[in-house]
Amino acid sequence: MFCEQCEQTASGQGCHQWGACGKSPEVNAVQDLLVYCLRGIAPVALKAKELGILTHEVDVFTCESLFSTMTNVNFNKKRFGEYIQHAIQLRENLKAEVAKHEASVEWSEVSCYEPDYTESLAQQGQDIALKFITQSESDVDIFSLKLTVLYGVKGLASYSFHAQELGQEDDRIYQFCYEALAALDQNNLSLEDWVNLALKVGEINYLAMELLDAGHTQTYGHPTPTVVPLNPKLGKAILVSGHDIKQLEAILKQTENTGITVYTHGELLPAHGYPLLKQKYPHLYGHYGTAWQNQTKDFAKFPGAIIVTTNCLMPTQETYEDKLFTIGPVGYPEISYLPDIEDNTPNYTLAIQKALALPGFTEEKEPRQVTVGFARNSVLNVADQVISAVKEGKIRHLFLVGGCDGAKPDRNYYTEFVEKVPKDCIVLTLACGKFRFFDKQLGEIGNLPRLMDVGQCNDAYSAIQIALGLAQAFEMDVNELPLSMILSWYEQKAVAVLLSLLYLGIKDIRLGPTIPAFLSANVLNLLSEKYNLQPITTPDQDLAACLG
Repeated sequence: MFCEQCEQTASGQGCHQWGACGKSPEVNAVQDLLVYCLRGIAPVALKAKELGILTHEVDVFTCESLFSTMTNVNFNKKRFGEYIQHAIQLRENLKAEVAKHEASVEWSEVSCYEPDYTESLAQQGQDIALKFITQSESDVDIFSLKLTVLYGVKGLASYSFHAQELGQEDDRIYQFCYEALAALDQNNLSLEDWVNLALKVGEINYLAMELLDAGHTQTYGHPTPTVVPLNPKLGKAILVSGHDIKQLEAILKQTENTGITVYTHGELLPAHGYPLLKQKYPHLYGHYGTAWQNQTKDFAKFPGAIIVTTNCLMPTQETYEDKLFTIGPVGYPEISYLPDIEDNTPNYTLAIQKALALPGFTEEKEPRQVTVGFARNSVLNVADQVISAVKEGKIRHLFLVGGCDGAKPDRNYYTEFVEKVPKDCIVLTLACGKFRFFDKQLGEIGNLPRLMDVGQCNDAYSAIQIALGLAQAFEMDVNELPLSMILSWYEQKAVAVLLSLLYLGIKDIRLGPTIPAFLSANVLNLLSEKYNLQPITTPDQDLAACLG
């Protein structure tokens, strides 16, 4: 196998024997085959759009199936086989529609690919991956940028998937996804072309994040500072993990008047800040556990049913497999999967029945809590206080410390960094990286908390708006603000967000815990020269550099 799309790749160079995420070579190969089939859909969909043929079903499928190939989303080889069959069917249906308008269209080799279902799909995927690598190995920098574009588009597809669930779509996103996928089969693009395409991923991803933000805020209201209990209450329980707030609401609806308390896990913690969600569903009570990589411990201890809505899913363990359910693009062999029944919403009856059959929480624990809800409206509403505090010398600097968490011990850097941030500085945070320090009591500056949780990785748009809003209020360029970005990455959403930041011209980002293995030395140098993108070093050194 060959996979280097996430941060935890073996020796930082890529996984070749078995995925560090737990993905088998066979699953990796069928994922590669699925992506190849989506590359085959791309030119057909582009032609169909040119002719005015409706492609919406194909558009939505492309984003969901790309999402399923992201790190720690789906480990089920059978499901990928189903995705592949559906992809070929949609492609051929679209070809037939195109033929009604233009009978003489010549398709590329990849758009004519037909899997042999009598042979191993994994072997076919391995052959295709090897061919892709061989065709690209003559120029390592272009290959690096091809992978950057592909991984960025996977992240873009995931944001688009969530936005579409909430009724927010823009055909420019689907159009670009096809253009980027089709470009992977072109060998006449220059290095500059690929750099521009990578930045275009960032531009379109920024649009997708804006749509997702609109979907959340128009449906559930703008987040407000909200205290969230970390200690459970007595009674039956369901734990909801992942990122999908629409599905969290569906679970809350279906558990009304059942006596079940619903807890969030991982990236769903910020859901408690949405006023229309918490007001309507009082049985949405608290948060349980921390980041995704700790779920084997968290899930084993949780005394109720568990539903994983999106990434990140760890390889499961016998201690909790019988109470675990997955939905949407998420899957694992032999784990109960709840398919959609209406409006992209599963019937959660099986999970509810499991929760009622399990003991739930039988002992009370000492109260603990954290505060969430410092999204763009909450922060920008006090922008005048921030500006005054900066001008008066009460606030020296702001740090955005956020991104993905992971299991590597060198991620302790982020905990130590936040602990060492001087008391006259504020820390904004988002995504699951915050779980290394989210419950630390950093105190306040005036009436402003020194630690503000902006939200999920899906709320990166909100964090960007805070930076742009403060720049406007200060009447200066965003790169002149007393603000430093210290980011951690793990999977492909983070790649897409980084490309959005670069598209916006944001400089001096510190990235860790390691630089992506798919970035060649020359590409990294190019990004360093143009944007001063640099790896983290030590907390003391980076703090000193940021504070001058």
